Order: sequence, then structure tokens, then C-alpha cells
Amino acid sequence: MPVILYKPTTPGRRHAGVLKPELTKKRPEKNLVRGAKKSGGRNFQGKITVRHRGGGAKRLLRTVDFKRHKFDIVARVAALEYDPGRTANLALLHYIDGAKSYIVAPDGLKVGDKVLSSRQQIEIKVGNRLPLKFVPAGLQVHNIELSPGFGGVMVRSAGSWATLMSLEAGQARLKLPSGEIRSVSENCLATIGQVSNVDHINVRLGKAGRMRYLGIKPTVRGKAMNPVDHPHGGGEGNQPIGLKHPKTPWGKPALGVPTRKANRASNRFIISRRKRRIE
Repeated sequence: MPVILYKPTTPGRRHAGVLKPELTKKRPEKNLVRGAKKSGGRNFQGKITVRHRGGGAKRLLRTVDFKRHKFDIVARVAALEYDPGRTANLALLHYIDGAKSYIVAPDGLKVGDKVLSSRQQIEIKVGNRLPLKFVPAGLQVHNIELSPGFGGVMVRSAGSWATLMSLEAGQARLKLPSGEIRSVSENCLATIGQVSNVDHINVRLGKAGRMRYLGIKPTVRGKAMNPVDHPHGGGEGNQPIGLKHPKTPWGKPALGVPTRKANRASNRFIISRRKRRIE
């Protein structure tokens, strides 16, 4: 999916890039969408807990099947569609028993292809879903389960993939896109291939307005604020922040500081942590 660059007729167009769509269907399935209510970054008390959220274009949420528990039933790819709620594209599946569902589309999947999900050993091809114990080492997989039967939660964004490194003692060792090496049960399901929309990373929005369409509001630098508003604020003119590490507006370390809990139960399955910017 190549990135289109237009003539710089306006300052916003000069550095903007738009993906050339390779989609085959514009309107989503009515039975597989629901309305999306926006929170504006606020919790149930009405307090802002996530800053810089608000506005944006209206969206319809697609119901995506991350489990694919219709085992051993062949499905045909009926369409490739856009999803406003994620960076990857979706594939609309028509099962031979009449059911329909959305899945995260792998790269290279085409309309008319047949895909299958199974707990047994099946053909290794893009779009098929099976337990990791039947996947050859070195293969690219995505939409991976952390616990058998709970549905895929890892490696679902555009262009991403994980590499199956080895199988030993009932565990599958995976190298994730972040660089982390993690073990999961060999009975966890995974889909063969790389996630679609690979060129998403090359898109440049070009202007602030396109960020507002996405529901992202402007971010103000801490050093541009007053001391009462931010630890970096104050001073005459421009000064460095004067701290060993950057801080959040609430005085906690920011930018690259690990936030994972030390006593989290799944820590024992992490073989090698991803690289940290601040040690």
C-alpha cells in the first residue's frame, strides 16, 4: 500500500502523506458495528485522567473476532476494510455455515482466499490460526494469546509481527516487536503472517488538523508553563529543565521509565526485557 505525496499547494500538503487504499468495501457490516461513545480522557467521575484527548471524527466500532473459535470451519475472505479504531485493516470472513466476522487482516491476504482456524495441525499459510506448538520455528505470527482460549492480545498493530524462536518444555519462546523475549504456553493460538497496512508508519499527517480528526488535542511543553503548573516551568527566558530526568506534571519520572509492577504474576515468563531508554 504505497504512500501518496501530493503537490505542495498548501503548507499542510507540503509534508503530508496519504495511504493509497487497497480496500474493497467502504461500508461496514451493519450487524458487526456499534456506536462509540467518547470519554474525552475523563473517568466515571468526570475527571481528566488521560490528557490531550477530545473531539475527533465520529466512529463506528467494529466487532473484531480475536479468538476465532469457529474451529475447522473454512472461511472465505469477502472483503478488506478500513477500521477507524486501529491502524491495521480488517478482513471480513464469510463462513460456510453462514456466519460472518471481522479479523485483523494479515499482509498478503486477498479477497477470495480461504482461511481456517483449528486446534490441530493444519496448513501453514497466511491467515490460518493454530496453536504455537504446530508452528515451525522462525515463522512470523501475530494476534497471539497470552493464555489459551482467552483470545489474541499481542501483536495486533499495523505492520507488526512476532517471531517464534523455539519450543521447549511446553512453552513457546517469542520475540515481540518491542524486542522483549517472552514465553507463552505452546497451546496458545496465533495467526500466521505479518499484520496488514505495513506502510502506516510512513504516513505523515502534515498538519495539526489531521491530529484533531483523530481526537488528539495539542500538547504544551512543561518548560513553557509556570512553576505552579509543571515541575519544568518558570524562569526568565529559556532554561533547561534542571533535573536529572524529565518529570510529569505530578513530579513522577517520565520518558522511558519502567512502570511495570515488580510483583506482577506474568513477570516470570519474560526471558529478556525490551531495551530501556533510561536505566
